[in-house]
Amino acid sequence: MTVPLFLLATDRAHEEGELGHAVLDAAFAERGVRSRWAVWDDPSVDWAEASLVAVRSTWDYEDRLADFLAWAEGVGPRLLHGADVFRWNTDKAYLVELAGLGSVPVVPTEVPATVADLRAAVARVMPAVVKPRVGAGGRGLVVVRDESWGPAGEPGSWVVQPLVPSVQREGEESVFVIDGRAVSQVHKVAGADDVRVHEEYGGTSSLADLSPEAAGIAEAATAATSELVGREIVYARIDLLRHEGELKVSEVEVTEPGLYLDVIPDNARLFADALVSRL
Repeated sequence: MTVPLFLLATDRAHEEGELGHAVLDAAFAERGVRSRWAVWDDPSVDWAEASLVAVRSTWDYEDRLADFLAWAEGVGPRLLHGADVFRWNTDKAYLVELAGLGSVPVVPTEVPATVADLRAAVARVMPAVVKPRVGAGGRGLVVVRDESWGPAGEPGSWVVQPLVPSVQREGEESVFVIDGRAVSQVHKVAGADDVRVHEEYGGTSSLADLSPEAAGIAEAATAATSELVGREIVYARIDLLRHEGELKVSEVEVTEPGLYLDVIPDNARLFADALVSRL
């Protein structure tokens, strides 16, 4: 009998796996399946030998999105969640579509098509956060407090949101949803001189109790995402900020959500169970 193989897609900066990967490697082994981390753009990898392929730490896609999506198309149906879902999720314009459903509270988001539209959108919510439509890790984010600010990049390549002050006072909540159920939560705090919660900008992350409020919104956001893309969402991370007194979705990560295995090692068990159940 052939032992199933899971290939976990990563990038060249994380060839051995995402931070804390040892607990995930062990979880697969305990369940009698083989797993191997593989760089997504390595031409020597035979993706067809895998029973399932899961995108994990392909955090260089933002500069090579067309290549990344072409790779996902080539892997085919053994890939969770698939190229169409990734195409939708890697463009932050999805937040407008998600908000349009009306079933999930979303941080107000605009997708201006021209420089004039961008300036108008920024003026409406000043101070504003301007982000690349395609971006990861907080890279390229700008806080605009002055109407004389001038954008960089091609027209139509940004999203605009109001600055949410609570990100520095209260932080951000990230809820992990696996098999449609909220299973764990991480509390993130921005650095003293930044609004980004990522460690490279001085942010910190810690285990938090799963709150009913955050869990409910995260599960609803995952279900709404599944409705929009027409595909089951096996795993996701939903990022939440408190805006105008209400927790609201700031990101829906279904392409390459870090599992924060160093903070929540039990996510490895739940993630492995979800994949093994789909063999």
